[in-house]
Amino acid sequence: MCRHFEVSRAGFYAWATRTPGARQIEDECLTQRVIQIHARSLHSYGSPRVRDALVEQGQCIGQRRVARLMRAAHIRGKSAGQHGRSKAAHRRFFRSIPNRERHLDLVRADQVWVGDVTYLQVRGQWRYLAVVMDKFSRRVLGWSLDATRDVTLTRAALFHALRKRNPGPGLVFHSDRGIEYAAHAYRAIMRRQGFVQSMNRPGQMNDNAHMESFFHSLKSEYIHGKRFDTDAQLRQTLRTYFSFYNRTRIHTSLSRMPPACFELTQT
Repeated sequence: MCRHFEVSRAGFYAWATRTPGARQIEDECLTQRVIQIHARSLHSYGSPRVRDALVEQGQCIGQRRVARLMRAAHIRGKSAGQHGRSKAAHRRFFRSIPNRERHLDLVRADQVWVGDVTYLQVRGQWRYLAVVMDKFSRRVLGWSLDATRDVTLTRAALFHALRKRNPGPGLVFHSDRGIEYAAHAYRAIMRRQGFVQSMNRPGQMNDNAHMESFFHSLKSEYIHGKRFDTDAQLRQTLRTYFSFYNRTRIHTSLSRMPPACFELTQT
């Protein structure tokens, strides 16, 4: 073995019997703390946030060291899945889904659906809420809540909407430029349903202003000031608000009617 690795026999035995150094012992202790922080984050934190958590605990440490310890422990943060893709490839990928609803005249329900994702908290941990809304009537059609922001979340919200409505081919589905909407699995649903997919232009958040406005109303009118200890509490709160929003809440842009009533006047 020594000949294979080109080391001397004395050097090998010296390495094998050497006691761990102070740096190695400290790394082992830090690794355990890193693993605990990563687990408490629902395995979502990358090295920047793990490092921030350690600093909050009084540990002076650099991000590069945290990244090294995480690599050694085979743990990593969660992301939307764009690893290794160049900026040019990233731009080409999203250019294939332009904004196709921008100049449409809305004349009926199930002409344009819009979707987006926002952040909520349960016991200080992030939860992600995906919502599908009819742009014409502002009616919430489907939603999904999960601890991970990915295509599974947005697909669940879309399937929820499809269980309630059967819009048929030609519907325009508009969203922001998140990978959870551009993922191949999501685009496959669009093709299967015959939907026309549309996305915000780069840097133009107002292209999805209806969803931004809805999330602002949800948080300012019903979420702000509430504390949720369980996912079940948050889900029930969301159900209550969505029912109120669709059936009771007055919209000035809908002739001062709630979305469900407005839709009835258009049939």
